[in-house]
Formats: sequence, C-alpha cells, structure tokens
Amino acid sequence: MKAIVQRVNKAHVTVDNTMISSIETGLVVLLGVAHGDTEKDAQYLVDKIINLRIFEDDQEKMNRSLLDVNGELLVVSQFTIMADCRKGRRPSFTDAAPPETACRLYRFFADRATSLGVAVKKGKFQANMDVSLVNQGPVTLILESPKN
Repeated sequence: MKAIVQRVNKAHVTVDNTMISSIETGLVVLLGVAHGDTEKDAQYLVDKIINLRIFEDDQEKMNRSLLDVNGELLVVSQFTIMADCRKGRRPSFTDAAPPETACRLYRFFADRATSLGVAVKKGKFQANMDVSLVNQGPVTLILESPKN
C-alpha cells in the first residue's frame, strides 16, 4: 500500500462540479492499494500518517503530528500511484488491487483514522475527481507499508 501525503492549509474534492468534501488544516492522502495488501498494511499507514511529526511547533520545527494540531484528513483513493512506468510510455496498472479489494481497504483506512480521533473526509471511490489543495510548506511525503 502506498500513500502520498501532503500537508495542507485547505483542500477540497469536487465531483461533477459539486464539492463533496473539504478540510482546513490537515493532510491530504492519495492512497493506492496493491495486490496482496491487507488491513495490516492500512493500519500501519494510518498509524504512521496521523503520528508523523510534520507540523511546526512554536519554534517552527516540524515537531507536531496531525493529532497534536487537531488537523483533518482528506483521503482520496488513487490507483494511479501504483503505476509501473519503467517500460514503454504507457503506465501499467497490473500492481493495483482489484476495485473490490481497494474499496474495502480504502474504507478500512478511513474508518481506522476516525476511530483514532481524526476528523476524516473522503473522495468518491472510482469517480473522476478534481482535487484542489494548498500545500503548506510545501510538505509532501511518500509512504509505503512494509513489504511482507
């Protein structure tokens, strides 16, 4: 499982010209699910992401977590981050999990974050979305669950 995490001042998701989710201070997570990923992978990433010390403290050091700043989480399913672009010019998505598995783990990820006290908003699974954000810093990180 792979996540692209961006620290934001604000973000929102639009589907068919209608805003479906928005957050203020927090993190946008673009989440990709691979073949073989499990709830254990999702749990690992949620715990890692919400506890990452990537928000500034009073000394302007990245020393506070999403939980520390009472920030929000916007989770967007994005199978394209599982693309393999090493051969040819067209990305291969064979590493991405099938939609049923990806949807289940995407929901598990969001539910796990909610259960840990984070305000969670989501995109719409398998929809053509417009994601707008103000990346603060900018801070962008790529995280992966451990390989089994």
